[in-house]
Amino acid sequence: MAYKVLVVDDEKIIVKGIKFNLEQEGMEVDTAYDGKQAVEYAFSRNYDIILLDIMLPEYDGYQVCQMIRERSDVPIIMLTAKGDDMDKIIGLETGADDYVTKPFNIVELKARIKAIIRRTQNRSKAQPQQQTITAGDMTVETDSRRVFIKGAEVNLTAKEFDLLKLLILNPNKVYNRSDLLKFVWGADYPGDERTVDVHVRRLREKIEEDPSKPEYIQTKWGVGYYFQAV
Repeated sequence: MAYKVLVVDDEKIIVKGIKFNLEQEGMEVDTAYDGKQAVEYAFSRNYDIILLDIMLPEYDGYQVCQMIRERSDVPIIMLTAKGDDMDKIIGLETGADDYVTKPFNIVELKARIKAIIRRTQNRSKAQPQQQTITAGDMTVETDSRRVFIKGAEVNLTAKEFDLLKLLILNPNKVYNRSDLLKFVWGADYPGDERTVDVHVRRLREKIEEDPSKPEYIQTKWGVGYYFQAV
């Protein structure tokens, strides 16, 4: 089955180039040139992955990513013309799975697309663990991928949930950042260890009563992170 991809960028020559190269790989490609159109497509059609530029008319890429994340876990790769690390961090904080800085190598981009889709599909094909875990005021349903704090559901991105699941299933086990990158993002993920820090911070903001004094996800200074059994 052909992968279905949405490419969002207001630079039509870039969209044309990406579309041509992905279609040569047998993928089905839709295109959008502003944030509003991107959201409409993302909500009305099913995609295996979305390539999303940051600088867009109507809604910018960060806003589009946030709106999509409210409804879907579809993988998102952010495209940015800047090499600024802050752009990458903000993109990850809004729910993106990966980022590519322009000008990018189309071969590398295709490799990242295939790797992310492959990991996503393998995860969906795996037999779910019918398991509910309770720790303090938090309940995690591993099969339905839902999290509740004091009975109220908390909306996590796909990567936030994967990170929480790994830690909560292995309480008190300390993982360094490189191991978390490997287990949650995959051995071929090209990002750096700051990706882990960003996601831990976002996760704490959602599940901890006081993120500055976390009850669940603890830091082992100089080593990494662990879930403290409650």
